[in-house]
Amino acid sequence: MRFRPLRTAPREGATLLPVSEPPADMRAIVFDAPGDPGVLHEASTPVPQPVMSELLVRIVAAGTNPIDAKTRAGRGVSGAIAAYPATPGFDFSGVVISTPYEAHPLPPGTEVFGMLPFPRTGGSYAEFAVVPSLSVARKPATLSHVEAAGVPLAALTAWGLVVETAHAHEGQRVLIHAGSGGVGHFAVQLAAYFGAHVVATGSERNLPWLRELGAQVTIDYATTRFEDIVSDVDVVIDLVGNVHDDTGTRSLGVLRPGGLYIMVPSGAWPDYAEAAAAAGVRATSYKVVPDGGVLATLARLLDSGAIQVFVDRVFELSDAAEAHREIERGHARGKIVLRVAEG
Repeated sequence: MRFRPLRTAPREGATLLPVSEPPADMRAIVFDAPGDPGVLHEASTPVPQPVMSELLVRIVAAGTNPIDAKTRAGRGVSGAIAAYPATPGFDFSGVVISTPYEAHPLPPGTEVFGMLPFPRTGGSYAEFAVVPSLSVARKPATLSHVEAAGVPLAALTAWGLVVETAHAHEGQRVLIHAGSGGVGHFAVQLAAYFGAHVVATGSERNLPWLRELGAQVTIDYATTRFEDIVSDVDVVIDLVGNVHDDTGTRSLGVLRPGGLYIMVPSGAWPDYAEAAAAAGVRATSYKVVPDGGVLATLARLLDSGAIQVFVDRVFELSDAAEAHREIERGHARGKIVLRVAEG
């Protein structure tokens, strides 16, 4: 039976925070052209104006992701940036300032979290943002804004990989590479939640933690070849690709005939589909869907304790360049988040 996402609905008597008219200008992190992390700098930019079904949100914290760093460096989704300077960032947690109509289910003062459609609009490394109504949900009540900001892109990606694409179920064998990263630590938890037998690769220091998250088998990628430990798995969720030690190519050999290989990082292995077909297995890439209904379901799972978010480091908004350097070092456990404001 499929686990159906729950849509956000109005809550009578819900606590609303006080809101005030936004200023004309706001603090934001921008970059004037692609480059190294040093191109990120703070600037004063106009507060965006919502149109149609968009919400205006005051951002309290912004999550960071590898796609942010790739885009800043001229890869990722940089080709869709229409003009510079640009403000990066997808994830946010904050407070609704204005809604498209009076009876909207997320009225002003509602604490929400979600994803922005960067680079179609400005990103979340800013004090305010406009966001499509269907890309947000009420913030999990048990999480701070900093914790909630680490959830949307990574958890939605994990949900899409584990639930929508792999169809995780009891007895299924799933191998997850880079299980301790932002997407990985959610994917491990969700696969275990739905009953799969989870094998996860990671660094030695993260192996005990991965077992706590639900992995039955953990493999130190630096000392052990995963193909010496596992075989005949049903699904490989590859968050590495061939950018390190031919992880993608080697993964095809541990899948059962007709098994599914899911390639996640953009550009990490351009020829994965042809290689998978030659190996007799199925293959697909995956791109995150910013679905507020799924976010509402994830919020319920987070509030119940069924899954958790781990925030490794928190940087102030003005230190976004250092946050990107930390992303590019590649050793973060869970998420790196920017604190934009108190709240």
